[in-house]
Amino acid sequence: MARPTIVLVHGAFADAASWAPVTRELLDRGHTVVVPPVYNRSLAEDAASIRAVAEHIEGPVVLAGHSYGGAVITVAGAAENVVGLVYVAGYVLDEGESLGQLQGGFPDSDLAENLVYTPYPIAGAEDGTDVSVKIDAFPAVFAGGLDLRVAEVLAVSQRPLSGAAFGEPASVAAWKTTPAWAIVSSEDHTINPDVERFGYTRAGIEDVTELPAPHLVMQTHPSEVADVIERAVAATGTA
Repeated sequence: MARPTIVLVHGAFADAASWAPVTRELLDRGHTVVVPPVYNRSLAEDAASIRAVAEHIEGPVVLAGHSYGGAVITVAGAAENVVGLVYVAGYVLDEGESLGQLQGGFPDSDLAENLVYTPYPIAGAEDGTDVSVKIDAFPAVFAGGLDLRVAEVLAVSQRPLSGAAFGEPASVAAWKTTPAWAIVSSEDHTINPDVERFGYTRAGIEDVTELPAPHLVMQTHPSEVADVIERAVAATGTA
């Protein structure tokens, strides 16, 4: 059996290090893992970047996306060698749907009132807008469940998301043709857990694991997250 390579896709306000405990767990279990950067500039650009990573891997690939990374793998997962999708406290967009539209159908999480908007330059165009989380709110809203000293470091090193990404529709929904697995973080204060549940149900995902975890479930429950990813790998290996 050819075992898929696992590509871990981080979300907004974080970077590849957010996956570190799960990365270590999967490596210890003998898996091949790639954890690329997501540039957080636009859904189309970010998905194209991750798709290129997947397409340069020889053999099958399982994409696992956290938070905004879920939207990214929804589009990037259209690559022919992607055989499985794993949503970790993630957004599952439909084709033609944006993050703003999906979130708009549910009560706001604590994130909504704790965002900071900062202009950034774009060559030859009007300035863009970076969205980040208020530093003093970050530990409770985004990094709940982590040691406060660790959360404070994450707060001052967060990777913003361009505001344009919130209104950009998904060009494709890979879950319509690719098997998917999912994790709900029931104590999430960044994404309303009902947004996660709705997306998973609409996508017809049957293997959904609900954990009493905060948004950074990969940090607080790495073994359980790795278990779900392993199930996806086991189910999608090819002869």
